[in-house]
Order: sequence, then C-alpha cells, then structure tokens
Amino acid sequence: MAVFFLLAVLMRRKIPSTGALVAFEAAARHGSFTQAARELIQTHSAICRQIASLESFLDVRLFTRTKRGVVLTEAGRGFSRQISSRLDGLERDTLSVMERRGGGAGLELAVVPSFATKWLLPRLGDFLGDHPGVTVHMDTRTRPFLFDDTDFDAAIYFGDAGWPGTQACYLMRENPVAVCSPALIAPATTLSAESLVDLPLLQQSTRPFAWRHWFSSQGLASANDMVGARFELFSMLAQAAMSGLGVALIPPLMIEEELANGRLIAPVAHRYLSEKAYYLIYPEHKTETAPLAQFREWLVGEAARYRNENELE
Repeated sequence: MAVFFLLAVLMRRKIPSTGALVAFEAAARHGSFTQAARELIQTHSAICRQIASLESFLDVRLFTRTKRGVVLTEAGRGFSRQISSRLDGLERDTLSVMERRGGGAGLELAVVPSFATKWLLPRLGDFLGDHPGVTVHMDTRTRPFLFDDTDFDAAIYFGDAGWPGTQACYLMRENPVAVCSPALIAPATTLSAESLVDLPLLQQSTRPFAWRHWFSSQGLASANDMVGARFELFSMLAQAAMSGLGVALIPPLMIEEELANGRLIAPVAHRYLSEKAYYLIYPEHKTETAPLAQFREWLVGEAARYRNENELE
C-alpha cells in the first residue's frame, strides 16, 4: 500500500486547483479582489483564500497588499499573462468537446477583423446553409503565428503566403482608394493625386508602405508618405477619415456603406492592386480535414467570383 501511495504522489501533476487559477486570473485582470468576487459570484474572503492557497502552492507572492488594494508583483504579472492564455485555451477546448457531443464539426479560424466583418460574414450564411453540420468559430489575428501554438485550423491573412509547414489558397488582392470626409476638402469634391501631398495622410500599421506604393503607382513621390496618425484596423482608419482627421487608403469592399451614404468620398479617380493579397492558410497535416476542405472549396469559389465581378485580377 505504501508503494502505491508513493507512486500516486509521484504521478500527481504539479498543478494548482482550477478554482484558484480562475480567482487569480480575475483578480489580476481587475486589480481587485472585490471586483473578482463580484465577477465570480463569490465572497471577498473566498477569493482571498483562493489566492493565499495559490501563493502557498507556488511559494511565490503574486500580489502586494497596499492600503489602496492589491498590486501584482513582477512574478504575478508574468504568471497572469501565462494563465490567462491557458484558461482561454481550456475554455475553447471545453466548448469544442461540448459542441461535438451533438455530432457537429467545428472549424477554428483566425481572421483579419475588417475583412471578416465586411466581406466574409455577409457571405458565410450561404456556406452554413449548405453545410449545417459545420460550426465556424472566429478569432482575430492580424500578424503571422505558429499553428502548433494555437487551436486554429486555418487563417485568413493579408500578406505573404510562405508560412512554414502550411499550404495557402489565393483569395484576392486589395484595390485601395484614397478617401476622406467631404468636409475636409470642401467646397471641392475632386482632387489631383499631387494635391494629396499637402493633406494629412492617415496610416495603417499593418500596411506601412501603402501610401508610398499608391503614389509610385502614378509615378509620384511624397516625402511624407509614411508620416501621419497610425491605426491598426480599417474600421479605425475609416472612422478617423470620417472625423476629418485626414485622407486614408481603404479598399472599397471595407467601406461600401460609408461611400454610399456620402460620409466618405473618393476624390482621386485612381486605384491600384496591392502587391500582397488575402490567403487562406492552413497546416499541411490538416489539408484533407472534412470541415476545412468544405470551407476551402466554398471560400476559394466565392473569392474568384468577387474578383471577376470587381475586376481584381
């Protein structure tokens, strides 16, 4: 019996209780035991006991108690970042298992947010209608990542397709146009490309050379083509332009409604096709996974149809 007890002790994972980790993550996120208790519907003393138990288990102080409340220690900050991502992953895995009890198939997609919101989601109903057994989950990613470090089955990404260990399907290039608020250039409604040199240029952080490429496609150059307020998402860029902060380069597919209602105008009659493109990227070992194969066939077909209708070849 003693041998079995010893083996059981040796085989136990060095993992604290899930309850303590959840309490810590909430307290770290809020910077408050009281707020954590409200979120988790527990008492303040229960949260304190959970945190104390976790600190005892780790033999590390995670919070510094002050008169104003609690502050994460350096070790607490690092542990918080790690635990938060792992709890998110555990929650996704749990929901995935619960979903599959119904016999459905899930597809985990990493997407660039503006493209997913403005182009993919309005069309996704057609795919789901033809494949009622597939559920598509989406999370945003704007930069490359390693699939082995995530639960994603595929990614829709703008840039280059050469991710290690993956295959890629070409979807489309962008055709950005210069847009601004009508008030910014009133009473004029049209401008020459050269005149944009004297206006504030709004930049997008994931496309830092966009204006340089736009100017050079017309044989022009601007010393300020990389100068100006920078935004990560097209939705933010569009809002900044509508607020009169400057001129932005945005593909028309992202701002169809804004152009239709006149909140944005395209004063320069010029567009060019970007050198980089949108791709569906997925790990080589998942090539023949049924939900991914079905989604890939549909998405590639939809993209080809859109390219033909909008002359994006």
